[in-house]
Parts: sequence; structure tokens; C-alpha cells
Amino acid sequence: MAEAIMAKLVKEAGMTEEIEVDSAGIIGYHEGEGSDPRMKVHARRRGYELTHISRKVRQSDFSNFDIIISMDDSNYDKLIALAPTIEDEEKVKRMTDFCKTFVVDHVPDPYYGGDQGFENVIDILEDACNGLLLFVTLRHKTDIPK
Repeated sequence: MAEAIMAKLVKEAGMTEEIEVDSAGIIGYHEGEGSDPRMKVHARRRGYELTHISRKVRQSDFSNFDIIISMDDSNYDKLIALAPTIEDEEKVKRMTDFCKTFVVDHVPDPYYGGDQGFENVIDILEDACNGLLLFVTLRHKTDIPK
């Protein structure tokens, strides 16, 4: 869901040439599968089309991307452990650190929260992705080292 939201915001900002958006999971349990059908329904209602096929985080992600985002502390810790270098560890950020409206410390797992769980996750991710785009845009425009 975060990938779809971020990709839409990047496109609307006219920055598809500057910003690449991708997503991956820590555990490869759902590798090769699409999004949960319930999330697809909620996403579509909000104007998002979920087409991503799940994949596991790869070591090459740390060299291919400037920022690696985690949804919760457990994933944050696992991403830090996967980072090949200290510089790569610094690329790992928490999604909720970019929230401007919501005060939350993680993106909850919506799969057991019914319809409201999915809506809540989309609300949090829209807020966080807007903050993340602002962060990336400001960093890009001021040439702050990545």
C-alpha cells in the first residue's frame, strides 16, 4: 500500500525521473503474490491500484536505494541487521517518522482489524508518504548528502 501511495504522489509531483519507488518484505512468506484482496478493495476506493508482486528485501536494495523504509520497530531492527555497512544502516528510516498529522509509532498490521484496520493503515500511510515526499524533495533540492 505504501508503494502505491508513494508512487502516486511522486507522479503527481512530476518526479518520476528523480524518485524510484519499490517495496519488499522482510520475510518471503508471500513472495510472488499480489496484495491482500481486502486491501485492494480499500485501495481502489481511495484511487490506488495495487499491482505490486511481493518480494523479499535483497542486499542489493541497500546499494540501489537511498532510503529504506520500515513499517515498525521489528522490521527496522531486521533491516539494520541486513545492512551491509554503517552507511547503509543510516538509510533505514521508520515510515511513521514522516507523519505530519498522525502521532503513531508504527504502521499497524491491518489484516486482523477488519475494514477499519485497512482504512486506518491507508490514512497513516497517506500522511507519512506526504511527509516522506517533502523530506526527499527538500533533500534533493538542497543537495544534502544522501
